Amino acid sequence: MARIGIIGSGTWGTALTIHLSKMGHETILWSAFKEEIEGIAETHRHINLPNAVIPENVSFTSDLEEAMKDRDLLVLAVPSIFTRETARKMKPFLKKGQLIVNVAKGIEEGSLKTQTEITEEELPDANTAVLSGPSHAEEVSIGMPTAVVVGAHDKKTAQTVQNIFMSPDFRVYISPDIRGIEVGGSLKNVIALAAGIAAGLGYGDNTAAALMTRGVTELGRLGKAMGSAYETFYGLAGMGDLIVTCASKHSRNRRAGVLIGQGKTMDEAMAEVKMVVEGVYSAKAAMQLSEKYGVSMPIVAEVNKVLFEDRPASEAVVNLMCRDKQEENPDLEWERE
Repeated sequence: MARIGIIGSGTWGTALTIHLSKMGHETILWSAFKEEIEGIAETHRHINLPNAVIPENVSFTSDLEEAMKDRDLLVLAVPSIFTRETARKMKPFLKKGQLIVNVAKGIEEGSLKTQTEITEEELPDANTAVLSGPSHAEEVSIGMPTAVVVGAHDKKTAQTVQNIFMSPDFRVYISPDIRGIEVGGSLKNVIALAAGIAAGLGYGDNTAAALMTRGVTELGRLGKAMGSAYETFYGLAGMGDLIVTCASKHSRNRRAGVLIGQGKTMDEAMAEVKMVVEGVYSAKAAMQLSEKYGVSMPIVAEVNKVLFEDRPASEAVVNLMCRDKQEENPDLEWERE
């Protein structure tokens, strides 16, 4: 049994709290908002996880020191836009070598750093890992079979996290490609926005499949240019997470995209979704990475223009469809010219 502190009481942090406590781990769930965590403690439910019940053996707190004290593992589960701020608040209470597992998905605008890079910059004494993959909180919280991947700098750390999280309904793989896992997990949200926009415009399965397939190609090209393994983007943190985020009713990124495709502005869509839409925050960073590494990412480019330059969604689709002719796999050789 491990002693675990969950830093962040959103749907994902709460779902992992439920999962880990059911496995017998001693868990404590933290929120920066005292009234919020008191409400969760009183009802043992999260308002956005109506089908899930938090086990009685879970503790709750708004005291960050209490959440971190004497923990074998900390799960950093705040929305990605708050990772740096939260990490800074954690620093006074951090023990040297503390194992921290990042589970948020996002690239920081401006610095273009991943969640793990932000954590290591703010908490250099920590031992960091990342957990990602196709894992909607709504399903993990009620025990539906799920598979994820854990990345770490060394195999021993990855295996430690694997052993703590893995259960009959939560399968955990390990990988040394931390950056690839985080790039895939973050930027697939931008492709999910595109898939949602297409659905909002009334397009069907053919369009969605094209966006997902070409989207994972864009992510793989960028990841490879950044030093990641191309194979990562055809695994759980790449294609797996892309499929579930582009197609699921639980996907807030897809839902926001649908609303934009139906004519709402970005701000109106985000207000209606009522949760953090990570893809909106990652879109600019994705474009900046594309330019920095000289990688063509036409879907990401069109999403940015729809979000931030008021380009009509229907025009963006036309632009994608009418690009210059291309080979699908230019590295393959022809038998004859």
